Amino acid sequence: MKILVVGGTRFVGKAIVSNLRAKGHEISVFTRGQNPIPDGVEHLLGDRTSLSTMESLRGRKFDVIIDSSGRTLEDSKRVIELTGFPSHRFLYVSSAGVYLSSEELPLTEKSKIDPESRHSGKVDTEKWLDQIGIPFTSFRPTYIYGPDNYNPIETWFFYRITNNYPIPMPDSGKTITQLGHVDDLAEAMVKSLDYDSALNQIYNCSGKGGVTFKGLIEKAAIACNKNPCDMDIRSFDTSNLNPNLRKVFPVRLSHFLTDISLIEKDLDWTPSFDLESGLKNSFVKDYSIKTVNSLDLSIDQKLIGP
Repeated sequence: MKILVVGGTRFVGKAIVSNLRAKGHEISVFTRGQNPIPDGVEHLLGDRTSLSTMESLRGRKFDVIIDSSGRTLEDSKRVIELTGFPSHRFLYVSSAGVYLSSEELPLTEKSKIDPESRHSGKVDTEKWLDQIGIPFTSFRPTYIYGPDNYNPIETWFFYRITNNYPIPMPDSGKTITQLGHVDDLAEAMVKSLDYDSALNQIYNCSGKGGVTFKGLIEKAAIACNKNPCDMDIRSFDTSNLNPNLRKVFPVRLSHFLTDISLIEKDLDWTPSFDLESGLKNSFVKDYSIKTVNSLDLSIDQKLIGP
């Protein structure tokens, strides 16, 4: 199929393009040109934040449009205004961050939406796609990790572990979170193109099951070839902290767990990576072979001491 990937050279978009190339699709990517373009992939230059800079898309027709970087409704509308509807499907990377915090876990696709979420623009986009009749499938991952991650998730752990720094842990470390590997997300998205059951559906898409903060630290240690028992893990009190703070720990400080059974059923899909193998993959293929600049640990010192 003839496929446009909007934002196809970083992290999620890069993984999607790699998966599409392996399956023999004809691929165009629309980017600002700040990262290398793979061989055999057409580059359409432009900046999606301004309609006047997107002329390279005007009049182009695609079987599939994959929006891997849209954050607001206007982001996606600008693309459609220039290309028209895709003939087969519009795939959208949304976020499980749209859900309202709940005492009932895991969160399902029918869980309440948080109107104050910083990802609310993604919900607006999903509603718009449905209302105007664009055939779409949307994916709501939790925390995405894997090689080329530009978000400070694995690096937060790997840097402290490999440099033998104390590791801050919120409270008792029993809070549950959920991560999903970028390659699993890319595989699910591309696979959905072959399934009519995925038409006009929204899916939670993440790793299978959750992990406690303490368990996450231990899995990260194993990925770094360290004994979890040797880690200097120090608890800090979160009772007076904003639960949405990111700087004190790389994920939200409240429980965050989604049910992925719907996508498993509809697409006959299940994650290839468990957390241990996924973190190892990220460490070996990314962190261990790149230069990591010194991180600011001043917040650690305020929370747990030197």
